[in-house]
Amino acid sequence: MAAALAPAATAGHFDELRARLSAGPGAQGPVCAPWQRFFEQMGPGGFADLDRRTANLERQVRDNGITYNVYADTHGPQRPWSLDLFPLLVEPASWARIETGVLQRMKLLDRVLADVYGPRELLQSNLLPPALVQGHPGYLRSMHGVQPAGGTWLHIAAFDLARDAQGGWWVVSQRTQAPSGLGYLLENRLLISRLFPEAFRGLQVQRLAGTYRALIDSLRAHCPAGGEEPRIALLTPGPYNETYFEHAYLARYLGLTLVEGSDLTVRGDRLYLKTLTGLERVHGLLKRLDDEFLDPLELRADSQLGVPGLLQAIRAGNVLVANAPGSALLESTAILGFLPALSRHLLGEPLALPSVPTWWCGERAALEAVLPQLSGSVVKPTYGNAGAVLGKQLGRRGLDEWAGRILRAPEDHTVQAYLPLSQMPTWKRAPDGNRILPRSMMLRVFAVSDGPGAWRVLPGGLTRIAGTTLDIASMQRGGSSADTWVMTEGEVDQSTLLVSDQPAADVRHRSRTTTSRAAENLFWLGRYTERTENTARLARLVLESLNGEDQSSQRLIAWLGALAQRNGLVLPAVPVATQARRVFERSLVAALGDSRNASSVGFNLAALRGAASAVRERLSQEQWNLLVQAEEDFRLGCQALPGRGEQASLEAIRLLESLSVATAAMTGAQTDRMTRDDGWRLLSIGRHLERLGFLADAMGMAFETGAVQDGDGYEALLALFDSTITFHAHYQRRHDLPPLLDLLVIDRDNPRSLGWVTQTLRGRLARLAGSAGGELPAIAQALPDPAAWSLELLATRDAAGQPRALLALLQSCAGAAFHLSDALAARYFEHALDRHSVGA
Repeated sequence: MAAALAPAATAGHFDELRARLSAGPGAQGPVCAPWQRFFEQMGPGGFADLDRRTANLERQVRDNGITYNVYADTHGPQRPWSLDLFPLLVEPASWARIETGVLQRMKLLDRVLADVYGPRELLQSNLLPPALVQGHPGYLRSMHGVQPAGGTWLHIAAFDLARDAQGGWWVVSQRTQAPSGLGYLLENRLLISRLFPEAFRGLQVQRLAGTYRALIDSLRAHCPAGGEEPRIALLTPGPYNETYFEHAYLARYLGLTLVEGSDLTVRGDRLYLKTLTGLERVHGLLKRLDDEFLDPLELRADSQLGVPGLLQAIRAGNVLVANAPGSALLESTAILGFLPALSRHLLGEPLALPSVPTWWCGERAALEAVLPQLSGSVVKPTYGNAGAVLGKQLGRRGLDEWAGRILRAPEDHTVQAYLPLSQMPTWKRAPDGNRILPRSMMLRVFAVSDGPGAWRVLPGGLTRIAGTTLDIASMQRGGSSADTWVMTEGEVDQSTLLVSDQPAADVRHRSRTTTSRAAENLFWLGRYTERTENTARLARLVLESLNGEDQSSQRLIAWLGALAQRNGLVLPAVPVATQARRVFERSLVAALGDSRNASSVGFNLAALRGAASAVRERLSQEQWNLLVQAEEDFRLGCQALPGRGEQASLEAIRLLESLSVATAAMTGAQTDRMTRDDGWRLLSIGRHLERLGFLADAMGMAFETGAVQDGDGYEALLALFDSTITFHAHYQRRHDLPPLLDLLVIDRDNPRSLGWVTQTLRGRLARLAGSAGGELPAIAQALPDPAAWSLELLATRDAAGQPRALLALLQSCAGAAFHLSDALAARYFEHALDRHSVGA
């Protein structure tokens, strides 16, 4: 049935489904044995069930929050990862050739780096042109003469492979600086293996975990820890990087601390992590950052992503960086053309896995040879990865233009032979019905260190599938990915990262390290969660009051209008609500989803997601999905609101009610789904600081405007404190001052009361890092002590009818929240002063 459903690959391309050169769509032929076994073991639903599995796969990608962004957009939605239903099947014999060739290349490339940053014999013997090494922007002169920690230059490398028309594998390019894909291929494996469990077992697919464990064990062994327990961190450019999902995922999977450059500092030629408890030594970095950004002191001075002094710490041998800085020159396509001779010279053997024929135009003989062949070649930049130009897609004029460019700057251009990419089966919803369609693909395989001078190849890889273009398999050009199943004839490796050789008696509780940056983002995650909830509740209350049956309370409208303006829900130029209710109402509705207005509900929700994305490795998948879904629903809901009129307000109220439910769920997840470490305490402190300031300010304005003296205003204040049901259960329909203050100020069992919030804040601060046990830290002294509050005193009014003691307390609470926020930032989030010992 598969043969009938699947047209043959494009003529001249290797057909993965039939394991032979394709003669074109008219000559399908039988399916090869591995694919036949795959289709036979798909499960009882067979081909009829593939649509359901496709929908399930897309849902899982969304639910798992797997994203890949071509361009970072701080305001727009993230792009979901694209994953095809069928895996690429690689037979044992084919994989054996790949594995042998990749291991040989790792050994060769490591020796090349050791030479060009050491004796430079390859340059002196003309086996490598100096222009390709010392002329490459990625060659770091500051690394010359350096012996990297552990003696290994390359700990991870990726090789992009393509198949020729006869099914042989060729290396098209290699990535050595910070190759991406190790996290995405793990997610691909988890998702696809669950959709086809019978086929996965039946085909004896090799597992991946053992290779990841070997990488971590090797990095730990190479770290210059001096007898200490090695601390390894994963260095990321940050949440706006297109592959940030992978960075957070890998850090969590490998058990590494996810850090940005601002989390690290160099003191005394040693690398340290800025944490809430001070500076902690870092012995190893797994970097996902290009070399040029690593150290603004010696490399790019405008880099905000690196660590000043990092190269000096590397030269001093005090930190392992994988890969060692300076490997970018190996990513030049031109290097591929020199590897055959380098292999014979350095290893005494030919390359086991050939490179696609490659010519560097900086050599006159190569230039003269390739210019007449541009129509059947691929032109690539020698320095950098700006993109490839396929000669067969150029007309005569285009070929002449490129020939001129090459002649004007020959050293900047490299030409590769054109290799028609093999095509694998994909399941697509075609206009003429669902069927198996062939798509061009490339395979990225990874080699990782496995001890001194040793490497192993990950038995799988990241398969990239082209879109509608035959010859370009790129995720940045609309392509997709596929899982890669490497079949074995022997035993399947059952290794797992979950197994530990450490005796149970030696396991001791360890608090999770909280970096200063993570702490600050958690703090603001709490603040923006509370701020979003408060502004959503306030906006809903304003709209309900403006559209209520009894709109006679001017004091209520004046209070809510002033509070809305104070919290930025309407712009300052908008007329006050008591003068122009409908103008005020329309302005509030129009501003709800404005993510550029620094106080709108939409802005707070976007800022909440931004803070969460910076600490994504600390959040459960459910928490993240809840947040992303809430923001998307609110954004789309605001876009769909009617332009004006009563219907717009009613729709906005329903939208705000839905958001309030979502934020309540977020608060519940933060309370019930996170470990109580210092990071969580700062999240809780941020949320309660925001609550204290907002509620104290709102109550103060309610008394100043006199709104609380009206029945509607009294009820509105209870609603704003989310305490209506509790109040009426305790006090029925009373509307006097003492019961209001008892519940909203004094009661330390009501989580919305000022007394409870203040008491909770003091307790959280007392348990923060650096606080003496049982003592209230000095940082919390500004907070009023709820134990000293007197209901009788607070309810007493002066001759003008104002509760002066209450107003003074409210002002004190709001001021304390403001000043405590600054004090926390100075103490825990900044390391401008060296307040901690960084001993040897």
